[in-house]
Amino acid sequence: MTPPEPAMIEPRILEVRTKILKKNDELARDMRDQFQSAEVLVTNMVSSPGTGKTTLLREMLTRFVAAGDRVAAIVGDLETDNDARRLAESGAPVRQIMTHGCCHLEADMIEEHLEGWELSELDFLFIENVGNLVCPTSWDLGESVRVALLSVTEGEDKPLKYPGLFNTSDVAVITKIDLAIPCEFDRNLALENIQSVRPGMQVFETSAKTGEGMDLWIDYLRQKRNQLIGTVGSIGK
Repeated sequence: MTPPEPAMIEPRILEVRTKILKKNDELARDMRDQFQSAEVLVTNMVSSPGTGKTTLLREMLTRFVAAGDRVAAIVGDLETDNDARRLAESGAPVRQIMTHGCCHLEADMIEEHLEGWELSELDFLFIENVGNLVCPTSWDLGESVRVALLSVTEGEDKPLKYPGLFNTSDVAVITKIDLAIPCEFDRNLALENIQSVRPGMQVFETSAKTGEGMDLWIDYLRQKRNQLIGTVGSIGK
């Protein structure tokens, strides 16, 4: 029996993938409605491994907790709960998702790990996605804000190499800005590359170590939640 040609198999693979993504998107849409009704700003943080998003998120959570905000986090990783334990140092409730080889988080994973949390008792929920610049871009998690993170230690060409991430994100954050000089990071070139991929994209330059840019980044998130609350209020009228 002659085996089928690869071209005959590909449409079936695409069909299955389309169905999986459709199911994910439908659940994500329902979750987004729940988040918005509860006035919770959900932020999905996406980056490559080593960008420093856990350190940045820990500093963010610490500041929110200190200000009296009701905040929580869900963190995804292939294995171990190391990141969750680091984030818990902030005093915020944190839950770990171990994907056991899956290169991204999916909506049903988030839904499962929300069990037991009252959304109405949260102001902000942060999702730290698995370190990957490709797979997470296709998976909606019901977030209101998707963040593309870029570290000065990674080079200025990440937006050009991974345009899908920046095209599907709402805002970009450059991390470890305190290392820009020793890393010979070309700030202007990085900003130019981001704008060439996503014209008009807002960019925040931050350092979790020195605190540089953190106030502006936190203020942005507060503004986004205020906008969310305003949108929910206008719908209810």
